[in-house]
Amino acid sequence: MTFTHRKIINDPVHGFITINDQLIFEIISHPYYQRLRRIQQMALAQLVYPGAVHTRLHHSLGAYHLMCMAISELKDKGIEITEEESIAARAAILLHDIGHGPYSHALEKVLLKGISHEDISLAIMQNLNESTNPFLHGHLSLAIKIFTNQYHKKFLHQLISGQLDVDRLDYLSRDSFFTGVSEGVVGYERILKMLTVRDNELVVEEKGINSVEKFLLSRRLMYWQVYRHKTVVASENMLIKIIERAQFLFSQQNETVKTGNLLDYFLRKPTIQLADIDLTTYCNLDDTDILYAIKQWQYNDDPILAILSKGLLNRKCFKCHIQSTPIDNSAWEDAHMKTKSLYPYPDEDLSFLCFKGTLSNTLYKNDNETIKILLKSGEIANISAIQNAIIVESLSTPVKKFYICSLNQ
Repeated sequence: MTFTHRKIINDPVHGFITINDQLIFEIISHPYYQRLRRIQQMALAQLVYPGAVHTRLHHSLGAYHLMCMAISELKDKGIEITEEESIAARAAILLHDIGHGPYSHALEKVLLKGISHEDISLAIMQNLNESTNPFLHGHLSLAIKIFTNQYHKKFLHQLISGQLDVDRLDYLSRDSFFTGVSEGVVGYERILKMLTVRDNELVVEEKGINSVEKFLLSRRLMYWQVYRHKTVVASENMLIKIIERAQFLFSQQNETVKTGNLLDYFLRKPTIQLADIDLTTYCNLDDTDILYAIKQWQYNDDPILAILSKGLLNRKCFKCHIQSTPIDNSAWEDAHMKTKSLYPYPDEDLSFLCFKGTLSNTLYKNDNETIKILLKSGEIANISAIQNAIIVESLSTPVKKFYICSLNQ
């Protein structure tokens, strides 16, 4: 395919991003991809960090840019990557998040139960590969192989999904930029410069160890300080409870919960097989549909749905307490009774206003996806085996926390 025009996108994080291939241009121009403009990257984190209003489109373009940098670096080091493989890897990373639904991870297990956004991303990629668009039809086959780790050059998949992939390098840098949280700043340029390939796998040159360690630490700090901030946990659980309440009312044939838009389909059928999903319907659903519904539901006759909707719209969120030990019975009963005194509803209704849960995070797993280091001696070693007590003792240890949320203001 010949592409005679170069497109330049000015990104606030990475600077100018160049589009110089017809396939990439066609993907970006497609309505399925443009929908990502209307899906928040960080869901409701903007209620804590007002600047966090960037979208999945911002992130996917940034990850694409870093993939271009990584491929260029590897080719400069003599790693054989054909032009076809380069385009396919770039297309795969551009589409890696295209299956995300409204508010990203917050509603992933609610709108469609049992189906991950990765599964839908793959289905959309296959759909685009079979489209009538001559620039897309049949041209995503290699990208799909790389995305699903079915291609013999494993390192290309590792750039998309691995312990040190361009997806993570972008979202940490981007989320840090838009939240103003400096702990998430990572030296992604140096990390990319330190990448190479041995035995068909991605490895990091030994002199890049400190940058990788900083990257891993930044991920942990961002997870607990930003992604799992107590108000973010509270607001996203509030959003989940709103949708779950609407689904419950829908199952009770309550006509007042209908919105008259695409969301009704997912309220009616939250559990569905991947093969049965109407991708056109799904790819027309975005954050605006959810927000429109919540604005309607704040006046609903169901008091639970109305309380939750009005509260989220006006940032009157659950009170959320997070701790390192399990919630004991006395704390739970106290929160439950306080909530019940304000909202004297049956317990099955009160469960939407007072509940508990767990948060867990294992930052670095010593499994098949370990970060491998190319030593100066030419040997390959796992990063956790190289005089790195922080990684061994801290980052590879699972962290589990417990929370209790209640609307008892």
